[in-house]
Parts: sequence; C-alpha cells; structure tokens
Amino acid sequence: MLRDNKIWIANNEAGENVFLLPKMANRHGLIAGATGTGKTITLKVLAESFSDMGVPVFLADVKGDLSGMVLEGEDNENMQKRIQKFGLSEAGFKYQKYPATFWDVFGKQGIPLRTTVSEMGPLLLSRILGLNDLQRDILSIAFKIADDQELLLVDTKDLKAMLNYISENNKDFAASYGNISKVSVAAIMRAIVSLEIAGAEDFFFEPALDIKDWFTTGEGGKGMINILDSTSLINNGTLYGTFLLWMMSELFETLPEVGDLDKPKMVFFFDEAHLLFKDTPKMLMDKIEQVVKLIRSKGVGIYFVTQNPRDIPDGVLAQLGNKVQHALHAYTPADMKAVKAAAESFRENPAFNTADVIQELGTGEAICSFLDETGTPTMCERVFILPPQSLMGGIDQSTREKEIKGSTLYTKYYEPVDPDSAFEFLERKGVADAEAKAKLEAEEAARKAKEKEEAAAAKAAEKEKAAADRKKKQTAKTIGNSVAGTVGREVGKTVGGTFGKFGKTLGGNLGASLGRGILSTFFKS
Repeated sequence: MLRDNKIWIANNEAGENVFLLPKMANRHGLIAGATGTGKTITLKVLAESFSDMGVPVFLADVKGDLSGMVLEGEDNENMQKRIQKFGLSEAGFKYQKYPATFWDVFGKQGIPLRTTVSEMGPLLLSRILGLNDLQRDILSIAFKIADDQELLLVDTKDLKAMLNYISENNKDFAASYGNISKVSVAAIMRAIVSLEIAGAEDFFFEPALDIKDWFTTGEGGKGMINILDSTSLINNGTLYGTFLLWMMSELFETLPEVGDLDKPKMVFFFDEAHLLFKDTPKMLMDKIEQVVKLIRSKGVGIYFVTQNPRDIPDGVLAQLGNKVQHALHAYTPADMKAVKAAAESFRENPAFNTADVIQELGTGEAICSFLDETGTPTMCERVFILPPQSLMGGIDQSTREKEIKGSTLYTKYYEPVDPDSAFEFLERKGVADAEAKAKLEAEEAARKAKEKEEAAAAKAAEKEKAAADRKKKQTAKTIGNSVAGTVGREVGKTVGGTFGKFGKTLGGNLGASLGRGILSTFFKS
C-alpha cells in the first residue's frame, strides 16, 4: 500500500508506519520464514504496492494461491480487525483487483512461456540436463558448430539433430573443434530425452518470450503483475531454478543501463529461491552473483523468497539490502545455528534479542530492515505486516481461463510455431547427401558395368581372332600337306622310276613325306 509515495508494508510495535523506499527497491531483498508464517502475504503486499506505483511485477506462484490478485479481497471479521489495528480505513484502504497475466511453461494454467535452445545457451542447458564437465564442453561445441554453420537451434529436436550430425561426422570436426566422443554425445541425448519426457520440450519452442512484453501497465496505470504458475514446474527443481536464472540473465542482457531511479522499472519475486542455488556449479554461481550485483543498475529489483536465509549463498545474500524475516523454529542445534545466522544478518536493535524474537514471531509478524535514504540498512524492528487488498487464495478455473484469453498477449504466444531450423536443414542435407551418394553409386555401378561389358567384348573378340588364326593355320597345313604330298610323290616317282617299279613306289612315298615336311614347316612360319 502506498503512503506519501512510499511503500507502507507494516507497523512496528509502537504503531508507527514502516516503509520501503521506492528508490531503494532495486537494491534487492529477502523474504524468509518457515512455512505458514506469512511470507506469501508479505509478497502480495509488496507486489500490490509496486503495481500501484505503475511498476510491472513478476512472481512465481508455487502453491497456486497468488492467482487471487485478479479479484477484489473479501471482507470478513478477521480483515476488519486488521483494518482497525492498522488504521487502514483512514489511510484509504480498499479492496481491489490488480491487472495480471498468467503464464505457464507447460501452457496449461497460463499463456505458454517459451524460449529457444539457442537463447538458453549451453551453460544453463547443461545444468538442466545434469551434464558433467566433458559433456558440457561437447554441448558447447555443438552450439559453436551451429553458430559457425548458421543453424538455428530452436527446440529439442534441433539440438538432437545437431548432436547426431556432429557425432556422425566427428572426424571431420576434430581438427577444428577437438575430439567429440560418441559415448558422451549419446549420454547428452539420453538426458535430452529425459527432459522431453518431463515436459520441457514444450518450453523450447517459438514464439520465444520477448521480455519487453512484461514491461506493461493495466487499467488505471497499474503495473502488470506477471504470474508464472509453478505448481507443476516446481516438481522439477532444477528446471525451475534454471528457468528463474534464465529470466534474470535475459533481463540483464536486454535492458540498458539506467543508474539509480526514483522507482524500479520492474521487480521480480522468486519463491522457493533455494532451488536456484541447489547443486549449482561454481561457474554458474559466479554468473548468478554477477547478475544479482549488476542488474540493479538496469532498474530491476530481485526479491528472493525462501524458508531460511542460509539457503542463499553469502555472495548473493550480501546484495540483499531489504529484508523481511518471518518466524523460524529451532528444534535442533543446526536449526538454532540457522536462527542465529539469520539474526546476525540484521543491524542489531538493543531493545530486544533478535534471535529470540525470530522464534517468538506469530503469523503475520516479522523482523524487518530496509535501506534508508543513504542506502544504509535501518535498525531491525519487530513489525506486523499489512493485509493485502486483493483476494487471498486462489481462483477457480473458469476465472483463470477468462483472464488468460482476455490478455492482449494471448494471441501472440498461444499457438506454437515450428520454424525452419537446424532439424529441417539437416534433414534436407541428409536427403541431399543420400541422393548424391546414390547418384555416385549408380554412376560407379554403370562405369563398372560398362568396363565389364567392354572387357567381355574384348575377350570375345580375342577368342574369335584366336579361333580364326587356328583355322587359318589348319587350312594352310592341310593345303600344304596335300600340295607337298602330290609334288613329292611325283618327283619321287620320277627319280625312283629309274630304279624300276619298286623304286618308283618307294621314291613316290619318300618324296611325298619329304615334300610334306618341307612345306609344312614353310606354312607354319
């Protein structure tokens, strides 16, 4: 609730108003406390106040009880007691609804919220997939090759097609990109399939979210409250945490530097924030700390909502200037240590023991400390949080659907689009390569068939020539034998005739044999 252009969030024990200064709101904050101590109410009061200032808000609805912001709050005896306790009637308190846009990664409880594989990048995607260092490096190589070949990675089928492509051609890429293990690629593929089974394939798609669409206002100039339904998403803590980190990174990389403003350009509330930091590799943790540290200069405030401050790494916790600590319960020595750590994160108030008070707080009570005009944390106070003006609790499905379809962004994002990207390109390339290979194989087969046919023809011709030569020689031999025999016989007869009848016969036979021998040798040559 706004008062004197400041966010009135609570009253202290003396009945004095406690404010969060709008120009210090982008110095980030923490809302912590055990389950059922009032964190959600604090979040709603702050979100409503930012919306009243015309500041867009994003919040993750983990339990489904933040959707009631689109309806006016309901009056009851408990609310009347709180209104009287805070003197809200005189301050202009009224039940009212707030403009909200519902989003859902799975597209069931809100407008589908999507991004592309390329925009997510290999570092964040590796975290979702649970890859080791080697597998992460290979995934980075796949992204690099896609960039170098101007292939767009939109969805998971694009990524799988790309991985198959580099695995099948790993020898061709080894010289330029290093060795690519087929075993590691197979492990990455299995992780992607598991992610698809979990429903994440709907998240990586077009049209991708344009983060600028969140910087809008609703009726009366109120900042739009963008509510991400996380009731299903929270079941996959790694996906949820990585998604929140992606949004922070997207804002950080998209928005220009604006310095210190009178009020934030946008405020994010991340519920169950411990999932953002759970099992996070150092490289990614460094990136989170960098984004949290520098994003305030882009005019964005980030508020982490979690059960215990120790869920937040020290490097991030040091950047959270505005703190609201609800009750913590210490049942074990470890719990007691956590309570003391939470108490020590506040500027001490000599009027009470902070650690003791944290354990005594009732529902709706908190220890808080906000930054003053100079950016210095104020002394912590025990306070009572104001009630929200919108409906506490969730809404029915018909109301939700009406709000979803009534959004101006519904038509822009509702229908998925499958653009021409890496999968389609590589599929065409595979077909073209197969056709080219088949053509080459056919040409090679035709060449070999022709060579075989020519060889067979040459062999047949050689056989015919050899047969003709043999026939020619045989004919010559026959003629030679005949001629030689006749000539030799006649000569022998003539010579042998002089020796009488016997000599004539003998001379004829000898002459024929001799004649045949001589001529046979002649014809052979």
